[in-house]
Amino acid sequence: MNPPEEEVSPVVSVSPSLADALAAGPVVLDGGLSNQLESAGHDLSDTLWSARLLAEDPEAVVLAHLAYYEAGAQVAITASYQATFEGFARRGIGAGDAAVLLGRSVELAREAARRARAGGVAAPLYVAASAGPYGAMLADGSEYRGRYGLSVAELERFHRPRLAVLAAARPDVLALETVPDTDEARALLRAVRGLEVPAYLSYSVAGDRTRAGQPLTEAFALAAEAEEVIAVGVNCCTPRDADRAVPLAARITGKPVVVYPNSGESWDAGARAWCGSPEFSADRVAAWAAAGARLIGGCCRVGPAAIAGLAAGLER
Repeated sequence: MNPPEEEVSPVVSVSPSLADALAAGPVVLDGGLSNQLESAGHDLSDTLWSARLLAEDPEAVVLAHLAYYEAGAQVAITASYQATFEGFARRGIGAGDAAVLLGRSVELAREAARRARAGGVAAPLYVAASAGPYGAMLADGSEYRGRYGLSVAELERFHRPRLAVLAAARPDVLALETVPDTDEARALLRAVRGLEVPAYLSYSVAGDRTRAGQPLTEAFALAAEAEEVIAVGVNCCTPRDADRAVPLAARITGKPVVVYPNSGESWDAGARAWCGSPEFSADRVAAWAAAGARLIGGCCRVGPAAIAGLAAGLER
């Protein structure tokens, strides 16, 4: 009698971790989620901003992420930037339901990745769970000033519960983004300890300083020894600010640099219109990559077309 044939397990393709992908070369981030949602006709003039759609129109969030994946982005940043227990509570949403919505933000990005793969996107796709600064919850522009009058311990207590819920949804990375000052960076670095999900730390800057005025040398150095942090850099700044910050972050930390600035246009509050010309360009992207940037995308006013150009340029 012949012995039974051995069962052969199917070969499963496993994407490298995001940290491994960054070690191999540049990885493309998405662009501004809010401008993509607004271009689809959604009104985001709300204190919850895009987080409102987690409850009211989750399919819109999936489609916005999908547009960026199809344009060539490998990493989608979730719609949780302005999603906090405190912010949801002001809208009558209890802690349990708020936790569900936070977890949903990761699930929606995962669903977009599944659809992108089904549509033929072959590159590894990742999800970055966004955790905006304390000032984003205030919805009064404080994230561009920092200095809230809170201690590092108080800021840590604010951030930790939300980060724990986001981490439990198992994103590929926690996006500690648009951080305006070093006190909040210290709090965030404490808050991610033990969550078993890597993080990147990204400051909002003006020139060679944080929005609160501390030198970037000091700000970047905070993350140099943080084992949880796989990339350090800047976002929601001008491309000119990014030009200066990328090589500095690489030199100070020795880590891969994350960079995703705005288009370079500015908002005229009186005219309620964007003015100036976009400064986001293929030449700039190439220079950032040469200076150590490994996680590269765009923020406000940078849409799928710009990300497609960025991805094509990096591939060349």
